[in-house]
Amino acid sequence: MNQSVLKALDILDLFIGQHDLSLSDISKKLDMPKPTAYRLISALESRGVLSKQKHSEHDIRYTLGLKLLELGNIVSEELETRKIAYPYMESLCKKTNEVVHLVIIDQFEGVYIEKVESNQTLRLHTRVGKRSPLHVGSGPKLLLAYQDQAFIDAYLETSHFSEVTEPFSMTTKTEIKKELEDILLNGYAVSHGEQDAETIGISYPVRDHTGQVCASLAVSGPTIRFFGERGQRIQEETKKTAEAISQALGFKIKGDT
Repeated sequence: MNQSVLKALDILDLFIGQHDLSLSDISKKLDMPKPTAYRLISALESRGVLSKQKHSEHDIRYTLGLKLLELGNIVSEELETRKIAYPYMESLCKKTNEVVHLVIIDQFEGVYIEKVESNQTLRLHTRVGKRSPLHVGSGPKLLLAYQDQAFIDAYLETSHFSEVTEPFSMTTKTEIKKELEDILLNGYAVSHGEQDAETIGISYPVRDHTGQVCASLAVSGPTIRFFGERGQRIQEETKKTAEAISQALGFKIKGDT
């Protein structure tokens, strides 16, 4: 890892249990030359991670900046979403006997932040923390569809679609744009063999108290188990569960009082 990044993180660690620190404090505690410490502090300050407090000409101290509060709130919201969603995911897994995932967006990737495993002998082998391009898989695709147009345009310009190896993954901008339109029209996303061969995934949006889509609820499994009445029931249960999680997060569904 880049040594400057590690040193910057060392500086931030000093503020654990310490409200403010001067340049000299930081330099001494880390046995770091003052010019090096000042350069790193200035970089952190420019990004809002540290804040300068000038008490006098010779008394300048640094505190943690508001950027960390913003990032901390994001982490807190994600953890709260997982905590609230988990019992609903367990219930959905029992009803469908298929693996259930909760997926969020992180820059240009979908991240699987929670999972409830089925007891099926034939099942998907996924893990919490797995990342996927946003145009691959029902959960990530749904999240991409609900982003604003500027974000979608940026994703389409910077992503390398040919790197995806599964034969059923989309590889052109035209395909992706059409898929996103269909997701918004239908209100859910489906994937067929995009991450693993002969599998299917169905995802519905989870909304927070503001109405924004904050996660996608996905049920996945071998394609052979998602046909006919069983497949229809899985889809209906996934939709109802996503709506229940959204309500638990404070979202008011139309018709509720």
